[in-house]
Amino acid sequence: QVQLVQSGGGLAQAGGSLRLSCAASARTFSSYAMGWFRQAPGKEREFVAAISMSGINTYYANSVKARFTISRDNAKNTVYLQMNSLKPEDTAVYYCAANRQRTTMLPNEYNYWGQGTQVTVSS
Repeated sequence: QVQLVQSGGGLAQAGGSLRLSCAASARTFSSYAMGWFRQAPGKEREFVAAISMSGINTYYANSVKARFTISRDNAKNTVYLQMNSLKPEDTAVYYCAANRQRTTMLPNEYNYWGQGTQVTVSS
């Protein structure tokens, strides 16, 4: 069983930055691919970014590419999402997720989820 505890987020103005963190309880954190997803009110959960177990490979949704950066520190059992040039449409609850199979954009392939953290971007 893996527990994911998120921190960060909050309120930012358009054009600003925020960083999300997700700390995992897993002893073998480096055996898990990690992803970030978000869900806005009335919308389905959508893929934001994913990172491979080693951290070498990263993937992004087109809507956040070149603005968001996913990274991980396997020594600290933590994955990060640096969000720059924020837009009001980035407003959502953000979730980190983990799976042991592969790096994927599909939420149903992730086994473990964080508690979610609100990100609100004002115009």
